[in-house]
Amino acid sequence: MQTLKININGQRFTAMLYDNAATQKLVQNLPVTLNMKDLHGNEKYYYLDTSLPAKAQHIGKINAGDIMLFGSDCLVVFYESFNTSYSYTPIGKIENAAGLKKVVGRGSVKVEFSL
Repeated sequence: MQTLKININGQRFTAMLYDNAATQKLVQNLPVTLNMKDLHGNEKYYYLDTSLPAKAQHIGKINAGDIMLFGSDCLVVFYESFNTSYSYTPIGKIENAAGLKKVVGRGSVKVEFSL
């Protein structure tokens, strides 16, 4: 498994990436800085310029720190835990998600992803 470095407002996080086609394609486009928007007070999302090879599955429960792909082009970082009926392609999991909610704040946030 590869480790993803994430920088949000000067705070650094690391995530373990899952080994799947979507993650491999995403990694090819790193490093990247995205202006992620807020949705529902529990996630930050960004529609990518290119589609990734999605293999969505019913997740059931989202955990704070989960990084998922919604559809084939929407990258999502969750900062709250909750149950869901939506399907996602898992990308990775932020290892040290404590404090993530405070760091991402409200509204849009610039997020840097690199290896």
